[in-house]
Amino acid sequence: MSKTIWFFSFGLLLISCSSGTKKNSGESVSPVDPQPGGEAEVFFYGADLSYVNEMEDCGALYYNEQGDQLDAYRIFADAGANLVRLRLWHDPSWGMYSNFSDVRKAISRARATGQKVLLDFHYSDTWADPERQLIPKAWQAHVDDVEVMGDSVYQYTFKTLQKLGEMGLLPAIVQVGNETNAMILQDEMEEGPIDWSRNAYLFNKGIKAVRDISAAYEQEIGIMLHIAQPENALWWFRDAVDNGITDFDWIGISYYPLWSEYPLEELDTALKALKSSYNKKIMVVETAYPFTLENFDNANNILDEEALLPGYPATPKGQYDYLARLAEIIKTSGGSGLVYWEPAWISTTCHTQWGQGSHWDNATMFDRDGKAHEGIRFFSGAKKE
Repeated sequence: MSKTIWFFSFGLLLISCSSGTKKNSGESVSPVDPQPGGEAEVFFYGADLSYVNEMEDCGALYYNEQGDQLDAYRIFADAGANLVRLRLWHDPSWGMYSNFSDVRKAISRARATGQKVLLDFHYSDTWADPERQLIPKAWQAHVDDVEVMGDSVYQYTFKTLQKLGEMGLLPAIVQVGNETNAMILQDEMEEGPIDWSRNAYLFNKGIKAVRDISAAYEQEIGIMLHIAQPENALWWFRDAVDNGITDFDWIGISYYPLWSEYPLEELDTALKALKSSYNKKIMVVETAYPFTLENFDNANNILDEEALLPGYPATPKGQYDYLARLAEIIKTSGGSGLVYWEPAWISTTCHTQWGQGSHWDNATMFDRDGKAHEGIRFFSGAKKE
């Protein structure tokens, strides 16, 4: 999610190896069941629920459409969601969430409700996005030593997954970086072209760590690379592959029509081009749409009337219709999944780094009282397939 860009434009500054391995004791984590011809049988209807633990600690209560108070993960699973996406920061010392402990708890909750997990390594202590790919503070002294940096990426990725594996909590898919349009692991953000020799070395170290864990636990783990907006994915994956980043399974894309050169009805052009060029599975791992233009707290809404598309009003049905149409476009373009970004980031009395409440409360799948609305029916598509 390109939070730096968004909040500047809205007058805010928000973001947001060892041996002794064993087989994973949890359920199979194979992300897809291949059909003849290599097409994916499963289409992922996912939700990024990275904020849920924090929101509940802030007093949030969640209710299904029938008004029953339930565990938030259960609400999404009952609605049909079959994938949970979770972000992981290296050492978020300014907060107590999106660290390993928080992610372990979240994966356990997802798995308890039968949902697979997409684990998103940001390789930063805070939000990583197209405008910010900042190195963890613990690695800062070696930012210019690519071999040491590569070893740090490998060891961190491997040992994190190893700890999860020992708990039976290996994810189905691992995202090596978040919205990595810019060069990863920078000390200070620099303008100019990507140093692909450095970039490719670091990516491939992260990829190798995932492959090594997959082999050690004899569990298939999909590897995803993630770029914000389809127009950027077109050039980024071309350059990445040309520079030796080839051992990945998924192309992940953030797609927010407000900030994209591709209107909704032209998105298939980019998705088909990516599919035909690289023959990888494709997932839109971030999108959202407002169900109202009302603001429920002191935190300004990110998505306002400028985010609206013709024929898709800011209503629960408008949100559902947008998601249903986007999923249809992804499927007909050869894609394999759609994840909604933070549908449970509702308003609470707690503060972000930038103010009280939620900057996303009008784009969640719950009304101001925490009751699920029609938008959550999007996930029922998983039940129909």
